[in-house]
Amino acid sequence: MPRFYTPTTPFRFDPMQPAPTPCLSLGIFVQCRPGFEPDASLELHAAARAARLDGGIVEVMNSGFTLFQLDTPVPRDELRRRFDLSRLVFSRQGFQLAARVEDLPDKDRLSPLMKAIAGLGERFSAVLFETPDTNEGKQQSGFLRRFAPVLEDALSKAGLLRGDSPHLPRLHVFLPDSKRALLGLSLGSEASAWPMGIPRLRMPGEAPSRSTLKLAEAILSLLTPEEQKASLRPGLLAVDLGASPGGWTWQLISRGLRVTAIDNGPMAPSLAATGLLEHLRVDGFSWKPRKPVEWMVCDMVEQPSRIAPLMAEWVASGRCRRSIFNLKLPMKRRHDEIERCRALIDQRMRAGNIKYILRIKHLYHDREEVTCYLTRR
Repeated sequence: MPRFYTPTTPFRFDPMQPAPTPCLSLGIFVQCRPGFEPDASLELHAAARAARLDGGIVEVMNSGFTLFQLDTPVPRDELRRRFDLSRLVFSRQGFQLAARVEDLPDKDRLSPLMKAIAGLGERFSAVLFETPDTNEGKQQSGFLRRFAPVLEDALSKAGLLRGDSPHLPRLHVFLPDSKRALLGLSLGSEASAWPMGIPRLRMPGEAPSRSTLKLAEAILSLLTPEEQKASLRPGLLAVDLGASPGGWTWQLISRGLRVTAIDNGPMAPSLAATGLLEHLRVDGFSWKPRKPVEWMVCDMVEQPSRIAPLMAEWVASGRCRRSIFNLKLPMKRRHDEIERCRALIDQRMRAGNIKYILRIKHLYHDREEVTCYLTRR
């Protein structure tokens, strides 16, 4: 074991001692794309106020994270009932903040972390090791690669890490820098499955453009495994509005769906060679399919206030059963624009007395946009 994390006092877990009192949450911690801290903070503050939580935002510009710090700690289960982390749009990753560890020593970070983790009074299904998505944060990545298996091994031996119990909370170990650690808890249904909310997706060599990764991430992030299995089957019909050169179309065709691509621009010849592509050079706002399709996806560069009603109309009228689409956001008042688009979609669905599901997320592969999933309930 490397010297810089050899414990000076080995941690001992006594199973005969009473379990500590279940931990209290100190706040709600959210990781976001650096530069989007004001948007994440505004959304987080509004959601906390709606949940009648007393506290305030702690934000550092270009840090890649923000925190709603509670005035008074709240039991974890109570906070989870009152606040839904999964509904936050600008949160790549989020957790309930349970403890802070300051002044970590260079030669033994394991002992203080194990002591703090044991004091939470919880057992865990997994450990997510995280840093800010910044140049400063990346400096911690090498240390984490070496330290992660050491901490996981210590937690397993102490009986605190139970990989065979997915119902248990996950432990987040977030290192803002080399001297501090934030410890947090989340359930798999509340936050991203990937550390820092960053999926490890490889660029397919056959895909025509890198935009294919946006749809790949959207499918994994916005759909449940059951929804993916039911709706992305070979032979189903799909439409891609604004398809050129075919990054999103490739994702659908690679799963065996038959795609009608709508765009005046060219499509990659390799897509036509599959026999699963029909390319129409027509207007995406006025064209309608001859019969209902399973999917309509859309990455058109257009005002969000034009895209949102169009997507709602496709789903409400039955042209498609479900849709994934991007909303290109303005540089300012992004949160307001998203709420405006929510209202436009809701207005159309209410007019048809339609119950629906709408999920919105600022994904890792998104930049000045958010990705949405819309379907009937």
